[in-house]
Amino acid sequence: MSIVIVFETHSWSEDNQRGVATGWSPGRLSERGRELAAQLGERRRADGTDVVFTSDLRRSVETAELAFAGSGVPILHDWRLRECDYGALTGIPAIELHQGRDNYLDQPYPGGESWRQAVHRAGRFLADLPTRWDGCRVLVIGHVATRWAMDHFLDGVPIEELMAADFGWREGWEYHLQAVPETASGRWHSHA
Repeated sequence: MSIVIVFETHSWSEDNQRGVATGWSPGRLSERGRELAAQLGERRRADGTDVVFTSDLRRSVETAELAFAGSGVPILHDWRLRECDYGALTGIPAIELHQGRDNYLDQPYPGGESWRQAVHRAGRFLADLPTRWDGCRVLVIGHVATRWAMDHFLDGVPIEELMAADFGWREGWEYHLQAVPETASGRWHSHA
């Protein structure tokens, strides 16, 4: 029993272009983002994707809709795949937010959540996948917190290590989820 999970970030948004930390705000794709979303579709439509899960934030939904328009591949929205909630710091320059993110590993942003809370929220999505999608290829479109959940729960990378590294954008990350928990801590088997 195994599920192949391919993770892609949402496409380039207007806030990315302006250098603003969007957090739980919906965001919208920029013109460049819409072009990149179409390219995502060209990359992923023919790779055997059975279903697309996306954060319910508009920038992720829009990425999926543009990439898979008319393809027949189901697109499902899941709030657990959202970015970290920056609370009162939503909308500040992204560079400022990320320079101080170590302060929010376990302490929530004012009116928001901590990175550990966000990663664990997104990680709970993984436990539900085997109930319907065992043996499938699943594309997940999300955010930094979403990818960190995959790296943490599927590859065992400590959250502290993820926070210390550059996000390192690329065209997709692939994970393998075994349907049986590896330990009582909720880690999953993975084969990179």
